[in-house]
Amino acid sequence: MPDRIENGDDVNAIMLEIGRRAKAAARPLSIAGAERKRAALVAIADAVIARSGEILAANAIDLENARETGVAKAFIDRLTLTDGRIRDMADGIRAIAGFKDPVGEVIAEWDRPNGLHIERVRTPLGVIGVIYESRPNVTADAGALCLKAGNAVILRGGSDSFHSSRAIHACLAEGLRAAGLPEDAIQMVPVADRAAVGAMLSGLEGAIDVIVPRGGKSLVARVQTEARVPVFAHLEGLCHIYVDASADLDMAQRIVVNAKMRRTGICGAAETLLIDRNAAGKLAKPLLQALVDAGCEVRVTDDLKDLAPGLKSARDEDWATEYLDAIISAKLVDGIAGAIEHINTWSSAHTEAVIAEDPAVVKRFFSEIDSAILLHNASTQFADGGEFGMGGEIGIATGKMHARGPVGVEQLTSFKYRVRGTGQVRP
Repeated sequence: MPDRIENGDDVNAIMLEIGRRAKAAARPLSIAGAERKRAALVAIADAVIARSGEILAANAIDLENARETGVAKAFIDRLTLTDGRIRDMADGIRAIAGFKDPVGEVIAEWDRPNGLHIERVRTPLGVIGVIYESRPNVTADAGALCLKAGNAVILRGGSDSFHSSRAIHACLAEGLRAAGLPEDAIQMVPVADRAAVGAMLSGLEGAIDVIVPRGGKSLVARVQTEARVPVFAHLEGLCHIYVDASADLDMAQRIVVNAKMRRTGICGAAETLLIDRNAAGKLAKPLLQALVDAGCEVRVTDDLKDLAPGLKSARDEDWATEYLDAIISAKLVDGIAGAIEHINTWSSAHTEAVIAEDPAVVKRFFSEIDSAILLHNASTQFADGGEFGMGGEIGIATGKMHARGPVGVEQLTSFKYRVRGTGQVRP
């Protein structure tokens, strides 16, 4: 497969070939032993460290190209690889290698009155298509997670991270070779042409079983509109923090600043701060000032401007905006009931946090909000598969079917039933 497809080549034909090869690789991978998959993942992690210089050099090309286009600082942060981030990438792959193999795991079993013994057993999904933008680490996360779950994967990264992703993919291929597994089990789409995305969304004539999009709102909208195969939807991260009157103020300040400012360009960054009106005099000014001192632009409603003058006014569209930048919108709400109403109106069902010491408030927050991830007294930036102990993630699924929240190894499996009898026939 060429590194790049020249103009005039038939993108669709090349994508169909990638699909054919992925489907052919999926079968031997689905029955590969746990030790062989573990060996491949360990070899991949070793290759990532050994080739870190090549990966950083490739990333430098992508960063230079991105800066020339004048993209936002948060975009550059998502694209940037460092020695530390490469080590984290390798550590995540090693963690995945150490997980129990999900394939063949008996999820549940029971006996029927007629003597039949029924088991529900995990199986690979087959071939997974992952479409993502600007995050080269997704190449490693997606490849490793799909491999562990016995799935072949077709990776289509954004053109902005092309060189970085290709360098990381070389490590994935090296690990597969070392373990004697088919290299076609993890393929990288070698073209930036948007037609390649369209071909994947068509299912590549039945080769792709599931599509996972990870990117901006426009990408996810296109995938959901055009996909002819099931989709694990990763919508925008309109994440909220509600600070209750019962909250510890020092804790609230630390969490709010971390949730917004640790990394502003990730989907788990907080975008809206909700403050209990009943404690506005105690909470509002210290919380808003802490954000301003951290370099955040704060957009507030008129009642908050009276308590903390000099801040920008929030508009209706702010409540529906994923800033992915050092900007946050803030408003007063009427206690936990007001927070629930606002979140259920505006949330993208990604991640929400409550800071409170009142257990009744926490109970209502957890029971009446139906986002994929809910946190109590913790930063929304923990919305991450690695932080959940999954080693990594393909994305945060915000839908309600099959996978929800961080999509890790278990979420990349389906199941089948095994029924054992002793000669039973149905009357």
